[in-house]
Amino acid sequence: MRHLKKTALALALGTTTALSALPVSAETLTFVSWMKGEPGYGDWWNEVIEKFEAEHEGVEIEMTKVARGDYADTMFTMFAGGTPPDIVHLAAFEYQSFANEGWLETLDPYIEESGLDLEGWAGQDTCVWDGETKCIMLLYTAYILAYNERMLNEAGFDEVPKGWDEFLEAARATTKDTNGDGQTDVYGIGVSSAGGSNMMHDMLHFVLDAGGNWTEDGKPSFDSPGVIEGLRRFKQIYTEGLTPRDAEAGDMRQLLVEGRIAMRLDGPWIYNIIKDAGEDIRDDLKLAESPLDPPVGGTSNVIGMPSDISDERKDLVWDFIQIATSEEMQQRFATLGSSPAPMPGLDYTAEIEADPYFELFETANNKAAEAGIDRLPAGLELEFNEVVKLVFRETQRMLIDDLDPEVAAQNIQKAVERIAD
Repeated sequence: MRHLKKTALALALGTTTALSALPVSAETLTFVSWMKGEPGYGDWWNEVIEKFEAEHEGVEIEMTKVARGDYADTMFTMFAGGTPPDIVHLAAFEYQSFANEGWLETLDPYIEESGLDLEGWAGQDTCVWDGETKCIMLLYTAYILAYNERMLNEAGFDEVPKGWDEFLEAARATTKDTNGDGQTDVYGIGVSSAGGSNMMHDMLHFVLDAGGNWTEDGKPSFDSPGVIEGLRRFKQIYTEGLTPRDAEAGDMRQLLVEGRIAMRLDGPWIYNIIKDAGEDIRDDLKLAESPLDPPVGGTSNVIGMPSDISDERKDLVWDFIQIATSEEMQQRFATLGSSPAPMPGLDYTAEIEADPYFELFETANNKAAEAGIDRLPAGLELEFNEVVKLVFRETQRMLIDDLDPEVAAQNIQKAVERIAD
């Protein structure tokens, strides 16, 4: 992300896009999002826009869709070219680079004047950059356990495992060579070991349960006892053959619905994947709380405003943000998005009646949020892509070359400290 600025400047100087010509009249606020037209969250945005326009006669919201894969580069181009959207919608893992450039308005004065209560707002701490609030968190999700109930029952487990020891025992019991050819074809756990951020997220389950985290007080802590133990557990799962090797997270989800993996720790999106499983296995696939504590949690997307638009526009954008963060619209967020909203204290009775797993998602979110968990390591936001590569390099050495987890942890710590300085 830190290298996107150069790309954005080049694009801004060398290209003219439809986005750069978005309406700029006083009666129109521009809004770019990858969610436009999406069922659920896209519908929620439509309702927020409709309510804003009803309360602000003569002011319209011009919403434009940009594909998620092109989003960061496009937004950097707009900001670098001096034509940012009035309403800023970003992924929670990418807003930091915009804040670091000074492109995002500090929201603390608006929060204080309006009386917006963010106490207990899930994931909101992630929106604080250099001691100032630069955004409002729109979505926070926690990981849960997806499992094959039949496979666990046949292995002698009448209940979902709780804690690392039971989790490991269940994984061993459900890892099998079902056709006698000497090759494992059913695995106890699906853990990504193919690199990328998903692998780090999968590793974080074991790190957190062992009492560690990637950073402490914003400083790298890869050589801490909890991280070392988490790496040891990750290696143990791999070397004992309890998970498919060198597979992506998406591969694991597919193997789960094919009945070739007994358990997978994943986000609530796994529910939609389970719903599409074949009729012969769909009823066997269930969701439960993670056996590891605390569960991994992750901030998703944020809303803010540019620092260089007029005060009049900023006031209008803040009105829009207030509507999006109102109790009414947060309740609608939960209903339309089928996931708990970041605002605490909402009544989810109707959502729970409509969706049997909604209460599970709420419980998991509360546990992760109360523990202050975010899969993006605090203090390493700008360097995260480089950190992911470093972790993968040393993890490969740990898994393939049998490097001791403590040595791997020390190597990661030294490398991360060099790039973070």
